[in-house]
Amino acid sequence: MRNAHSISNFSGPRYVCSLPDGGFAVSEECGGVKLFDSSHKLVSSVNSKYGHQFGNPAGLCADKEGNMIVADEQLQKVHLFPKNGSPICLVSKGLLRPTGVACTPDGSLFVIDSGDNDIKPLLKHLQSNISILYCIFQV
Repeated sequence: MRNAHSISNFSGPRYVCSLPDGGFAVSEECGGVKLFDSSHKLVSSVNSKYGHQFGNPAGLCADKEGNMIVADEQLQKVHLFPKNGSPICLVSKGLLRPTGVACTPDGSLFVIDSGDNDIKPLLKHLQSNISILYCIFQV
C-alpha cells in the first residue's frame, strides 16, 4: 500500500463506515463513535455531538444524506443519528445482540442479530428534501 498511514489512539476499534462527505466513522468497543474528515482528522464524536451514551456500539452505516445508524450490542438497540436533529431510537425491543447494520440505496435497513443468528429487515424510510418519514417494522 503506497502512501498509507495508520490512524491511532482508539480504544478497541470495531467497525468503520464511509460517510458521504468523504470522511468516515469508527465505533469503539464499550466507548463511542468517532467521526473523521476526508483527511483522516478526528472532528467529533457521536457522543459529544448528540450527548448520547452507548453501551457497546457495534455496526454502523450512513445513508447518502449523512444520517448515521448505529447498533448498540449491549443496550440491544438501534439508533438513528440524523445529520441535523436529535437521535431517534429505531428499535428498542426484539433484538438479542445487534452487531451489524447495512443501509441500502433504496432506504432499507438490515440489522444482524448475532444473538439469534439472523438478519432482520427493520426499516424502510422515504426521503424528501424536507423530512425523513420512518416506518418501523416489528421484529
